[in-house]
Amino acid sequence: MIYFDNGATTFPKPKAVIEKTVEFMEKYAANPGRGGHKIGLESGRVVFEARYEIAELFNIANPMNIAFTKNASEAINIGIKGFLKEKDHVISSMMEHNSVSRPIASLSSKGIEHSFVKCNSEGFLDLEEFKNSFKENTRLVAITHASNVTGTVNDIKKIGEICKEKGAILLVDAAQSAGVFDIDVEAMNIGMLCCPGHKGLYGPMGTGFIYVREDIKLATLMEGGTGSSSESLEHPSIMPDVLEVGTVNAVGIAGLLEGVKFVKEIGVESIRLHEQNLVKLCIDGLKKIDKIKIYGPEDFSKRAGVVAFNIGDLPSTDVSYILDNAMDIAVRSGLHCASLAHQTLGTLNQGIVRASFSYFNTENEVNEFVEGIKKLAEEI
Repeated sequence: MIYFDNGATTFPKPKAVIEKTVEFMEKYAANPGRGGHKIGLESGRVVFEARYEIAELFNIANPMNIAFTKNASEAINIGIKGFLKEKDHVISSMMEHNSVSRPIASLSSKGIEHSFVKCNSEGFLDLEEFKNSFKENTRLVAITHASNVTGTVNDIKKIGEICKEKGAILLVDAAQSAGVFDIDVEAMNIGMLCCPGHKGLYGPMGTGFIYVREDIKLATLMEGGTGSSSESLEHPSIMPDVLEVGTVNAVGIAGLLEGVKFVKEIGVESIRLHEQNLVKLCIDGLKKIDKIKIYGPEDFSKRAGVVAFNIGDLPSTDVSYILDNAMDIAVRSGLHCASLAHQTLGTLNQGIVRASFSYFNTENEVNEFVEGIKKLAEEI
């Protein structure tokens, strides 16, 4: 099988991720931070090491400002809903995943204003309109680093500079960029960084995290056991305990630790260049086929490892079904949980076929994929 749905979750995972997960289950799967026995301490050590490795990858000064979540969506909800208050204003874009746009829209009933800034036909944020969207009560900008639909990469450093100038906090959805593009929370003025563990960081599903800068205080969405301040009925306010309620997914975090180590060993730049090479090869091939419409930026340096396209008026779901059942090729089709992006691209009815690559994909797989699309296009 050719697996081109890495934008949903990377597959396969590095061997070390699988081995560490199994080893942890067999040897250390006690509750981290909940007991003084040797196994519990070892479990806690693995969780802390994962925090440390993640912090180093994203230039986070204090690893304890990283709270683990079950995915990026949970992290984004924690950040947006924990930060905004009544009468605040938040800015986002028309290329967001529903994990950003739905939490923002849901806060309208609580007296929180929002603006979704227009993007152009390639998916790039209109920076002038973005600047003009700020109000006196704008406290937060929540925006994707790379679109999960087109792979369009926003200039987060520039956006961060504007946020700093305007006095707003920047929350970045790095679901499609973490582990693939360089992210420096200090240089980019990122106040909150939300990442999944199971995509570009090559960890297991059920893992993710939110980084919260020292000066940002979030209201809790949940309270409960943390293993700290247990004598008090008041939930602790220190990070990461304030956001990590109950038992963390230590087994998954052990696997994520190895995924982050894998990314560091290969190098973010090497991974990015490999994926962008596959993107270029794929697009160059698809451009030679009649009836193909390709979405996203022409500049490959501003595109994540994603190729989005349609074949004439053929429903995107039909294309993915044929690829899966007749050619054993896995891609994503439909709206990709990103209705605003499809409004921007004009594809709400047809959806889009998305091929998304990882470090483990090859040029031969891309060539076979292009040939399959060529045959399919010729038949309709």
